[in-house]
Amino acid sequence: MEYKVPPQTTIGHVHLKVSDLQRSMDFYCGLLGFEVTTMYGQQAAFISAGGYHHHIGLNTWYSKDAGPAPVHSAGLFHTAILYPTRKDLATIYKRLLDAKYPFTGFADHGVSEALYLNDPDGNGVELYRDRPKEEWKYNEDGSIVMYTEALDTEGLLGELE
Repeated sequence: MEYKVPPQTTIGHVHLKVSDLQRSMDFYCGLLGFEVTTMYGQQAAFISAGGYHHHIGLNTWYSKDAGPAPVHSAGLFHTAILYPTRKDLATIYKRLLDAKYPFTGFADHGVSEALYLNDPDGNGVELYRDRPKEEWKYNEDGSIVMYTEALDTEGLLGELE
Protein backbone atom coordinates (compact mmCIF):
# COMPACT_ATOMS: atom_id res chain seq x y z
CA MET A 1 0.00 0.00 0.00
CA GLU A 2 1.27 3.46 -0.92
CA TYR A 3 1.82 5.79 2.04
CA LYS A 4 0.85 9.46 1.78
CA VAL A 5 1.86 12.08 4.31
CA PRO A 6 -1.19 13.47 6.18
CA PRO A 7 -2.62 16.54 4.37
CA GLN A 8 -2.33 18.71 7.51
CA THR A 9 1.45 18.17 7.60
CA THR A 10 3.54 21.33 7.34
CA ILE A 11 7.24 22.11 7.32
CA GLY A 12 7.85 23.67 10.69
CA HIS A 13 11.25 25.33 10.44
CA VAL A 14 14.56 25.55 8.68
CA HIS A 15 17.88 25.53 10.54
CA LEU A 16 20.79 27.26 8.81
CA LYS A 17 24.52 27.05 9.38
CA VAL A 18 25.83 30.63 9.29
CA SER A 19 29.32 32.10 9.58
CA ASP A 20 28.49 35.19 11.65
CA LEU A 21 25.49 34.97 13.97
CA GLN A 22 25.06 38.73 14.50
CA ARG A 23 25.25 39.45 10.76
CA SER A 24 22.57 36.82 10.12
CA MET A 25 20.38 38.20 12.89
CA ASP A 26 20.77 41.70 11.41
CA PHE A 27 19.43 40.29 8.12
CA TYR A 28 16.65 37.98 9.35
CA CYS A 29 15.53 40.10 12.32
CA GLY A 30 16.71 43.63 11.54
CA LEU A 31 15.79 43.65 7.84
CA LEU A 32 13.16 40.93 7.35
CA GLY A 33 11.52 41.52 10.75
CA PHE A 34 11.65 38.12 12.45
CA GLU A 35 11.74 38.12 16.26
CA VAL A 36 14.22 36.29 18.50
CA THR A 37 12.49 33.66 20.61
CA THR A 38 15.61 32.32 22.33
CA MET A 39 19.39 32.28 22.13
CA TYR A 40 21.82 29.45 22.78
CA GLY A 41 24.70 31.55 24.08
CA GLN A 42 26.56 33.33 21.30
CA GLN A 43 26.35 30.33 18.94
CA ALA A 44 22.69 30.00 17.97
CA ALA A 45 19.50 31.99 17.69
CA PHE A 46 15.94 30.81 17.16
CA ILE A 47 13.64 33.31 15.44
CA SER A 48 10.00 33.41 14.43
CA ALA A 49 7.02 35.32 13.15
CA GLY A 50 4.07 35.65 15.49
CA GLY A 51 5.55 34.00 18.57
CA TYR A 52 5.98 30.43 17.24
CA HIS A 53 8.91 28.69 18.99
CA HIS A 54 11.00 29.08 15.82
CA HIS A 55 10.59 29.23 12.09
CA ILE A 56 14.32 29.69 11.50
CA GLY A 57 17.28 28.46 13.50
CA LEU A 58 20.66 30.10 12.93
CA ASN A 59 23.84 28.55 14.27
CA THR A 60 27.62 28.74 14.01
CA TRP A 61 28.29 25.31 15.56
CA TYR A 62 30.13 24.01 12.48
CA SER A 63 30.36 27.14 10.35
CA LYS A 64 31.77 30.07 12.35
CA ASP A 65 33.76 32.33 10.00
CA ALA A 66 33.33 29.83 7.12
CA GLY A 67 32.73 30.80 3.53
CA PRO A 68 29.49 30.14 1.68
CA ALA A 69 28.57 26.67 0.42
CA PRO A 70 29.56 26.09 -3.22
CA VAL A 71 26.80 26.99 -5.68
CA HIS A 72 27.31 23.87 -7.79
CA SER A 73 26.93 21.28 -5.05
CA ALA A 74 24.14 19.41 -3.33
CA GLY A 75 22.41 21.27 -0.52
CA LEU A 76 19.70 23.80 0.21
CA PHE A 77 18.51 25.74 -2.85
CA HIS A 78 16.52 28.30 -0.88
CA THR A 79 14.39 28.86 2.17
CA ALA A 80 10.89 29.98 1.18
CA ILE A 81 9.09 32.44 3.46
CA LEU A 82 5.34 32.62 2.82
CA TYR A 83 3.66 35.99 3.36
CA PRO A 84 -0.08 36.00 4.12
CA THR A 85 -1.15 38.65 1.59
CA ARG A 86 0.04 40.38 -1.56
CA LYS A 87 0.19 43.65 0.39
CA ASP A 88 2.51 42.02 2.95
CA LEU A 89 4.78 40.87 0.10
CA ALA A 90 4.70 44.39 -1.34
CA THR A 91 5.66 45.82 2.06
CA ILE A 92 8.79 43.65 2.39
CA TYR A 93 9.65 44.30 -1.27
CA LYS A 94 9.56 48.07 -0.63
CA ARG A 95 11.57 47.65 2.58
CA LEU A 96 14.29 45.76 0.70
CA LEU A 97 14.26 48.30 -2.14
CA ASP A 98 14.63 51.15 0.36
CA ALA A 99 17.55 49.30 2.00
CA LYS A 100 19.09 48.78 -1.47
CA TYR A 101 19.34 45.06 -0.71
CA PRO A 102 20.24 43.11 -3.87
CA PHE A 103 17.73 40.73 -5.42
CA THR A 104 18.68 37.66 -7.47
CA GLY A 105 15.32 37.40 -9.25
CA PHE A 106 11.57 37.87 -9.39
CA ALA A 107 8.94 35.43 -10.65
CA ASP A 108 5.27 34.86 -11.23
CA HIS A 109 4.72 31.10 -10.89
CA GLY A 110 0.99 31.14 -11.61
CA VAL A 111 0.19 29.80 -8.14
CA SER A 112 2.45 32.34 -6.41
CA GLU A 113 4.47 35.53 -6.77
CA ALA A 114 8.07 35.50 -5.55
CA LEU A 115 11.07 37.68 -4.77
CA TYR A 116 14.50 36.00 -4.64
CA LEU A 117 17.62 37.12 -2.79
CA ASN A 118 20.54 35.68 -0.84
CA ASP A 119 21.18 36.05 2.86
CA PRO A 120 24.63 37.28 4.00
CA ASP A 121 26.03 33.71 3.81
CA GLY A 122 24.81 33.18 0.25
CA ASN A 123 21.85 31.01 1.27
CA GLY A 124 18.97 31.48 -1.16
CA VAL A 125 15.83 33.10 0.23
CA GLU A 126 12.44 33.20 -1.51
CA LEU A 127 9.88 35.67 -0.19
CA TYR A 128 6.50 34.84 -1.70
CA ARG A 129 2.74 34.86 -1.46
CA ASP A 130 0.36 32.22 -2.75
CA ARG A 131 -2.52 33.18 -4.97
CA PRO A 132 -5.88 31.96 -3.63
CA LYS A 133 -6.30 28.28 -4.54
CA GLU A 134 -9.45 29.06 -6.55
CA GLU A 135 -7.24 31.06 -8.95
CA TRP A 136 -4.89 28.14 -9.65
CA LYS A 137 -5.13 26.49 -13.05
CA TYR A 138 -4.98 22.75 -13.66
CA ASN A 139 -3.97 20.54 -16.56
CA GLU A 140 -6.37 17.93 -17.93
CA ASP A 141 -4.62 15.24 -15.85
CA GLY A 142 -5.33 17.23 -12.66
CA SER A 143 -1.75 18.43 -12.14
CA ILE A 144 -1.24 22.09 -11.23
CA VAL A 145 -0.17 24.51 -13.95
CA MET A 146 3.02 26.20 -12.76
CA TYR A 147 5.47 28.30 -14.72
CA THR A 148 8.10 30.99 -14.30
CA GLU A 149 7.27 34.33 -15.89
CA ALA A 150 8.21 37.93 -15.13
CA LEU A 151 6.74 39.30 -11.91
CA ASP A 152 4.77 42.54 -12.20
CA THR A 153 6.86 44.40 -9.60
CA GLU A 154 5.17 47.73 -10.34
CA GLY A 155 1.77 46.11 -9.79
CA LEU A 156 3.08 44.62 -6.57
CA LEU A 157 4.18 48.04 -5.31
CA GLY A 158 0.73 49.34 -6.33
CA GLU A 159 -0.67 47.30 -3.42
CA LEU A 160 0.80 49.95 -1.10
CA GLU A 161 -1.19 52.85 -2.59
